[in-house]
Amino acid sequence: MSGTTENTATESFRQRLARHELRLERDETRALQVNVGLVCNLACGHCHLEAGPARSEMMARPVMDEVIAAATRLPFAVIDVTGGAPELVPELPYLLRGLAPHTPRLIVRTNLVVLEGERGEPLMELYRDLGVVLVASLPAANQTQTDAQRGAGVWERSMAALTHLNALGYGMPGSLLELDLVSNPSGAFLPPPQLQAQEKFRRDLARRHGVSFHNLYTFANAPLGRFRLFLERSGNLDAYLDKLASGFNPCAVSGVMCRSQLSVDWTGRLYDCDFHLSRGINMGGEERLLRELSELPAPGTAIPAADHCYACTVGAGFT
Repeated sequence: MSGTTENTATESFRQRLARHELRLERDETRALQVNVGLVCNLACGHCHLEAGPARSEMMARPVMDEVIAAATRLPFAVIDVTGGAPELVPELPYLLRGLAPHTPRLIVRTNLVVLEGERGEPLMELYRDLGVVLVASLPAANQTQTDAQRGAGVWERSMAALTHLNALGYGMPGSLLELDLVSNPSGAFLPPPQLQAQEKFRRDLARRHGVSFHNLYTFANAPLGRFRLFLERSGNLDAYLDKLASGFNPCAVSGVMCRSQLSVDWTGRLYDCDFHLSRGINMGGEERLLRELSELPAPGTAIPAADHCYACTVGAGFT
């Protein structure tokens, strides 16, 4: 682990890798992350993609057909559907039904709030019927912090969605319907240790709301998109970047998600991860389309590095 007294603010991520004699390169590619668009019912302050109600980017059926075709010809062990809010894409059920037979692990990332109302109930039942793994974002284990990050009323609506999911079998002890939570800090600081946070979430949600879940994952916010704008406006950008760099863990480099994952956006363009998508850094540094991909990138293929990669290697890392 690097020391905290060095001048980290001026050392790029590429320089840090070189100093530790490390390379950012692909291992076996096992996962495909599918970003179906930036339209969202929330405008969260930590969003690296600046998704929100004013965005219109959305995956159309022809691109979904390309994604389904890729899942049939390439051996993805995991397909991870994200956004924006995937549930706001009208053709999402078509995509999920097409993908489910071709991967042993199909994930949908949800903000929970979008699941309330008439559209949410049939989607939750579809998730159950297809055995979809749900990864639900919840900023904190209390109402004050959650509503501060996402808006008034979000906490109550999130609890209502979790209660409904529990009633369908999601997140219950012994259930194969996996429900995991993800927590990101609401300010310019790093998350608490994951196990400590998980126990607090589990205790508080069970005691106050009778809510159950399987796992909690805590991640540092990437200094991109709306979160970067917040850092700049609040005068915290340099200090936050230095905090990420000071916490660099060389052992985390081997497990970062870009080493085993491809990311495709709503137009069919390929990236090494969703953070690179935010920056417009194409897979391997060259623009490519998913429909052109006949085989997975070979292990050892170089991955472009950028300074936001520090967010994936601070502490235990972002895997």
